[in-house]
Amino acid sequence: MGAFVEVPGGVLQKGRGAIYPEERPEVTLHVDGFRIQAHEVTNDQFAEFVTATGYVTDAERGVMEDRPGAGSAVFQGARWHLMREASWKTPEGAGSSIEGKGNWPVMHVSLADAEAYAAWAGGRLPSEEEWEHAARLGLPDPDRETSGAFEDDGKPRANTWQGIFPVANAGEDGFAGAAPVGCFPADQLGLYDMIGNVWEWTDTPFAPGNNTIKGGSYLCADNFCQRYRPAARHPQEIDFSSNHIGFRIVKELEAE
Repeated sequence: MGAFVEVPGGVLQKGRGAIYPEERPEVTLHVDGFRIQAHEVTNDQFAEFVTATGYVTDAERGVMEDRPGAGSAVFQGARWHLMREASWKTPEGAGSSIEGKGNWPVMHVSLADAEAYAAWAGGRLPSEEEWEHAARLGLPDPDRETSGAFEDDGKPRANTWQGIFPVANAGEDGFAGAAPVGCFPADQLGLYDMIGNVWEWTDTPFAPGNNTIKGGSYLCADNFCQRYRPAARHPQEIDFSSNHIGFRIVKELEAE
């Protein structure tokens, strides 16, 4: 199921360095220790789960049942499109595939899809507080909230959007979309892509029908979505999916 990294328990200053209103207020909490997957769940890992269980994702099931609004969201041509043909196996819609992309993060997964995988793998989704605690401990510079995304000189350290979103992506990080897990340096805890690449589900509700996602994605830019910080949080409809949201799982310290 991939390597796991031990995250020590400790004090979390949740919301420190907030920019957007939903990131406030700053509160001090204690977080117990846990283990977290070193990288986002990959296509290969999710495929193993599907093969073992026959699981059908929400996006696929919606199309099979011909539900109104069925499909999944794809960012393409500087805008979002709802595509019936988009799924974890066909991430860019009809004609696309994950062949040769086994090490890319799985996308087009709903909250229920992520929870089903986590249960099968003997883990669970992290809480928002656990996720933020791990991300903060991993920051290269704890005093600079954006240090998980950029070096001191502004060079990309994670997969985000360089340029003016949504019309110009300079691609200085080497990727115009998602990247294989582990392409960028590990953080101080040994975790990959906690910042950028794809947003990650948590088990923490945000509002009715929405859960909290963390970490930002390859679509986060200075001029639009500065959510490449540990404090950043965003709502996501629990039954919806897109090609910039994935997840990783956690396990208890005593679990083997």
